[in-house]
Parts: sequence; structure tokens; C-alpha cells
Amino acid sequence: MDRTQKAALASAGIGTLVTGLKFAAFALTGSLALYSDALESIINVVAAAFAFVALRVAARPADDDHPYGHHKAEYFSAVIEGALIIAAAMLILRESFHGILDPRPLDAPFLGLAVNGVATAINGVWAVYLLGRGKAWRSPALVADARHVMADVVTSLGVLIGLGLVLLTGAVVLDPVIAGLVALNILWSGWTMVRDSVSGLLDRAAPAEMVTQIRELISIHGEGALEAHDVRTRHAGQATFIDFHLVVPGEMTVRDSHEICDRLEAAIEGAIEGAVVVIHVEPGEQAKGRGVPVV
Repeated sequence: MDRTQKAALASAGIGTLVTGLKFAAFALTGSLALYSDALESIINVVAAAFAFVALRVAARPADDDHPYGHHKAEYFSAVIEGALIIAAAMLILRESFHGILDPRPLDAPFLGLAVNGVATAINGVWAVYLLGRGKAWRSPALVADARHVMADVVTSLGVLIGLGLVLLTGAVVLDPVIAGLVALNILWSGWTMVRDSVSGLLDRAAPAEMVTQIRELISIHGEGALEAHDVRTRHAGQATFIDFHLVVPGEMTVRDSHEICDRLEAAIEGAIEGAVVVIHVEPGEQAKGRGVPVV
């Protein structure tokens, strides 16, 4: 089990603990907002489980049926998580609507706020950590899970604010109103996650700064070649596929051109974690004069 899978499994465990605390807060208060918050946390646990399974699949080596590996399994997980977030938001909006029509007074609000506050603090710390690890390890599944947990933190903060206003004003209808407003924010978060993940499934190019780095590496380590053109990239989970055409003098031997390719592959793969490089060698007359110059 690698580090990303361990993080996903830990996220499921923490999500279970937080969900239990939130249902305890709901049981103490009878608050509709706390109930909605607890429902959203259940989705966290399910989403973390999906992330764990996706990471297990993504870690499988390439085979005859999947020669480029299974990296995109992480994007499927992120799409499912985004859909679950949207479903949770819709459920909260439904509960909020009914709560506005029939507002209910709260029981033991201070104790409920304290319990929910502890759960929110745990979630907040974990979300920040998980997001940092997900970006550092370039794991779409962990990043999606972290954003989901952060959406849960936003939900909880909105709920705490709503209950605080209820206690200050005595207007119990504010409880479901605040829950509904927070649900709209969660809805946007889920939509953003689905949109970004679908983009990954459609072979989105690497970020512009990474493409610039690749071109610089080609220019520095391509000594002996004339130029490189048609540099293309695509992300697939933790892997970045890079291919380009390398133009060499027509009289250069296959052995010499192969050595240049080996040098370029080693430089790029050493600088960019998860890089998979494919180079197509062309003779000098194929130079376009507008590719990457080699120093």
C-alpha cells in the first residue's frame, strides 16, 4: 500500500469519527442545520472509500489491455466525489426548505455547538494536510477528497454561524436558512470538482509553467540535435505523458541520436515526477525553424 492509498484510508477513518461527532451534536440539539451537516459528512466517508479504491486501481502497472497504465482511475473517483457533493447539497437544500416552512426550537444548543466545533476543527486540519499532500504527490483523487472535506468544513462553519445567530436573536428560522446558503456553496464546489475531473479525462495539457520547464530542459540537454518541435503533454493522474519530435543532422548515426534521446529522457524524468517521455527522431530537413532551439 503506497502513501496515497494510506492517506485515503486515513481520510475514511477520520471521516467516520467526524460523522459520529456531528450526529451526536444533532441528537443533542435537534438542529436541522446540524442534521444536514452530518448527512454531508456521510458523503465524505463514502467519497474517501471511492478514493481509496481508485488509488488502488491507478497503482496497477500497465498491461496488454491498458498499455498506458490505469492512472485515469483517479479522475473517475473525483467525478464520483463531485457528484456526491452535489447530491449532498441538494439534500441539504431540501431539508432547509422544509425547515423554513416549519422551524423548530433547539435543545442544548451550547453543548451541540461545542461538539460540532470539535468535529469541524478535526476536519479543517485534515483538509489542509490532505490538500497539501495531494498536490505534492499529484494525486487527483486525494485533491478531490481534500476539497470535499474542505466543503464539509465550510458547511460546518456556516452551521455554527447560523446556530450562533439563532441563539443571539431567537429567530429559529435562521437555522435552516443558513444551512440552505451553505448548501449553495457546496453545490458550486461539487460542480467545480466534476468539471476539473472531466477535463482530466479529456487529456488536458500540463500547466503552462511545466511546459515551459520541459522546453528549457530540451534546449539545455539536447546538445547535438538541431531543434525540437510539436511538444505535446497530457496529464493522467500522477503521470504526465510528454512527446515531441527531435530534429538531428541527417548524417548522424542511429546510435548518436539514441544517446541524445536517452539524455533528454533522463533529464525530463528526473525533473518532473511521473514523466513518461516519447521522442520521435527526424532528419535535418524536417526542421521547422520555429521549434525549441538546442544550445
